[in-house]
Amino acid sequence: MIRTDLLRFNGAVERDPAIDAWMKQHPGELGAIARKWFEVMRQCGDEVRELLHDGCPVACLGDAPFGYVNAFTSHVNVGFFHGASLPDPAGLLQGDGKFMRHVKLRPGVSTNVSALNTLIATAYSDIKARVEHG
Repeated sequence: MIRTDLLRFNGAVERDPAIDAWMKQHPGELGAIARKWFEVMRQCGDEVRELLHDGCPVACLGDAPFGYVNAFTSHVNVGFFHGASLPDPAGLLQGDGKFMRHVKLRPGVSTNVSALNTLIATAYSDIKARVEHG
């Protein structure tokens, strides 16, 4: 088994006021999409912490990130720090990096809500296993 050190972020807190400020700066449909899916990440468990990293809201288990949202001109990314290793039977994940993957959401375009909820829950379970068991 190959052991890779986990990415860790200093400064993750229970509720980061910087994230609330970020959300206020993203009104309209894109902001609503980002708020909805970041809230799903926040609800994953009692140990979820958050911070603003590279200008976007990041959800962590303690200091180990598992997901993020970011708003662009015409879409929102719901991203996963270990997305390349997540099961994705619905084929939602995009990207070809070594670790990260994202789901691109656009206003007016239907989303497989169940599959995205499952991806977020799986990302949380995955980071929990990585943190607890190396």
